[in-house]
Amino acid sequence: MNRTQLSQLAVLAAVAEHKSFRKAATELSIAPSAVSHAVSALEESLGIRLLQRTTRSVAPTEEGRQLIATLGPALAEIATAIETLSDKRERPAGPLRLTMPQLAADELILPRLAEFVALYPDIELDLRTEDRFEDIVERGRDAGLRLGEHLEADMIAVRASGPWRGAIVGSPGYLARLPAPQHPRDLMQHRCIRRRFSSGSIYRWELEKDGKPLVVDVSGPLILSDQGMMRRAALDGIGLAFLFDRRVEEDIAAGRLIRVLEDWCPPFEGFYIYYPSRRQMRPPLRAFVDFFRWRA
Repeated sequence: MNRTQLSQLAVLAAVAEHKSFRKAATELSIAPSAVSHAVSALEESLGIRLLQRTTRSVAPTEEGRQLIATLGPALAEIATAIETLSDKRERPAGPLRLTMPQLAADELILPRLAEFVALYPDIELDLRTEDRFEDIVERGRDAGLRLGEHLEADMIAVRASGPWRGAIVGSPGYLARLPAPQHPRDLMQHRCIRRRFSSGSIYRWELEKDGKPLVVDVSGPLILSDQGMMRRAALDGIGLAFLFDRRVEEDIAAGRLIRVLEDWCPPFEGFYIYYPSRRQMRPPLRAFVDFFRWRA
């Protein structure tokens, strides 16, 4: 049996069910002449008459009844298989591979992760935390989260947070020993807690005032790779730390940490979900983007 015969058999089954070429054509969304042609071509290829036709009625021959009786369960299985695929297309399911910095995972994803998993139990999330920017296509990732300033121009980007801001902070005890810096150049006289990225590079503090950027290569007694550890070190009075302000806003409000050089830390673009293309976007990714997109 070839593919043409398979489609012709489906037409035959529709004609037999409705006992009408015209009604079968309406169900199949094709012309009545196409229905007649399909049945005639099938009969010719099989060398058997399958339908009795009169001006008033259409009915299967004995051979047609036998064929349709056998054909019915097979067509039902095909219909069920297609419906199952349609359900899967509409109900997000399957693996979803994501990459993001630990900070984005901690601040944006983990607080709502249980809700997302409960809403989409058939999605298998594979989250990789990585500070360096990854080529998601090369690495086999479906999407990633990154700060807007680090995105490639050819990526589709959906905002996942509002603007963020940095904060240079120190403990009251530390700032009692050394005067608070009044200008970024004063940082060279301070003990700063530095951050090493997973790429191996050490972050140079990026500051800005009145639209003029300034990069400071600070020094200090401690290099860490996690903002939580850096916060703890700042609370313990080891030195000044440059962190995202949302990580330390409660400490600042409670007086456990004091903010310095605030006018050199303007807001900047927050995190975006990025992925390569909107074309044939997989349902799990669409569900993730719609769920975690930022809404002001």
